[in-house]
Amino acid sequence: MSVTPLVWIVTLAITVAFFVYEFFAHVRKPHEPSIGEAARWSAFYIGLALLFGVGLGAAAGWTYGGEYFAGYLTEKALSIDNLFVFLLLMTGFAVPKIYQQKVLMIGIVIALVLRGIFIAIGAGLIANFSWIFYVFGALLLVLAYRQAFAGDDHDPAHGRFMTFVRRHLPVSDTYDGGRLTTMKDGRRFVTPMFLTIVAIGFIDLIFAVDSIPAIYGLTEEAYIVFTANAFALMGLRQLFFLIGGLLERLVYLAQGLAVILGFIGVKLVLHALHVNELPFINGGNGVAWAPEIPIWFSLLFIAATIAVATIASLAKTRADRRADIEEGDRSPSS
Repeated sequence: MSVTPLVWIVTLAITVAFFVYEFFAHVRKPHEPSIGEAARWSAFYIGLALLFGVGLGAAAGWTYGGEYFAGYLTEKALSIDNLFVFLLLMTGFAVPKIYQQKVLMIGIVIALVLRGIFIAIGAGLIANFSWIFYVFGALLLVLAYRQAFAGDDHDPAHGRFMTFVRRHLPVSDTYDGGRLTTMKDGRRFVTPMFLTIVAIGFIDLIFAVDSIPAIYGLTEEAYIVFTANAFALMGLRQLFFLIGGLLERLVYLAQGLAVILGFIGVKLVLHALHVNELPFINGGNGVAWAPEIPIWFSLLFIAATIAVATIASLAKTRADRRADIEEGDRSPSS
């Protein structure tokens, strides 16, 4: 796939323009978005992402179009998991709802910048070292295991990193509007808003570690990797307010993502064997029996996994709620 510098420049300019518009049109004036506003803009950005994928497939071929859609689905699912951590952070730092848009916007911009850096690094590694696919594959398999068996009691607002930050910075106990710093008794303090943004930036860095290797397991085209990530992050702010209550009901989301990361990890290892150049594996030659998983299968597998995890989650939470109601009805009245 040949992407000219002009296409890159136009793509980056349009991406920046969308985020600038988001800030001035929605974020600059503090307010809590209505469900209608969040739904309209979420639908707009999802529709835009799908339209871009169709256009890419028509212009460059449907192999690349399929890689984009598989990458977009994977990144969107990982971004929703990211939203759940954002929700924990917002709760842990007690961020007022009218300022949550600002925090999310800054967090999403940080995520896009960090992912852009990782995309460039990943593209350079892939172009020069075919063995990096072994590393990416092994990393995703480890991350898949951790994702599947991660505990639910971790509080990112009071973890080791934030304890370190609090120890080394003067922190105010109260918010000062949407400001990052405030003055008290002639001394400058950072506000909880600043701590929240620092925490989100740190979480974004962690998520980029599994996000970028995952999508490079679906495509080696840096342009597709970037656009899939950009579209996955666009509209994430609105999606937070739209499905905020639903996030807590997606109880099997972590397991679904673990399956996806594990699948892509296996796909990367098989691809690494197929293009092998390591002298201690098969004499430095590709392993003939190692199959290349086609992109159409990856796309169907990822979509099916997300659907099953969502349906199973909603069914479980509905059953749990019904059981709680029935147990309450059976309890003797006080």
